[in-house]
Amino acid sequence: MAASWVLAAVFLLAGVYGHETANTEEFDVRPGGLEHSFSLSLGDYSCTFTYVAQGGTNEQWKMSVGVSEDNQLFSCSIWRPQGSSYLFFMQFKATVTGGKIEFSEAYSQTSADGLRDVPLKKSEYEISETAVSNIPGAFSSTLSKLVLVVRSTHDEL
Repeated sequence: MAASWVLAAVFLLAGVYGHETANTEEFDVRPGGLEHSFSLSLGDYSCTFTYVAQGGTNEQWKMSVGVSEDNQLFSCSIWRPQGSSYLFFMQFKATVTGGKIEFSEAYSQTSADGLRDVPLKKSEYEISETAVSNIPGAFSSTLSKLVLVVRSTHDEL
């Protein structure tokens, strides 16, 4: 429950404070079996989504990054606004710089068209200090959203 509160607070902060502390951009997730990456940076932080996908055609996805007012928390969300993806993800990895991951969740379905977020099983992905990635052989190949909350490794004086 505490992680949900932290997550909500970070997103609220990211949405309330102007362009200097939040940024959202669209990008295409492209099938074809090749590795692709998309990155956004904000201040001392960055988030990179790297994936390999198959099936269908390009999908529009979004990445949103935000920094709390005290510059101690960084959020990175990667998602398909239309809800579930029809692509088959062979692998995925989200990496961050500027801090250590404090909370992360991956979802097979996002809330769209009246549906609820459906988290991946914890056995399908792993979380390290700076990355969230699928576990080969355990990942169901469905991904629609990744959320990361990062705490700064820099102390303010």
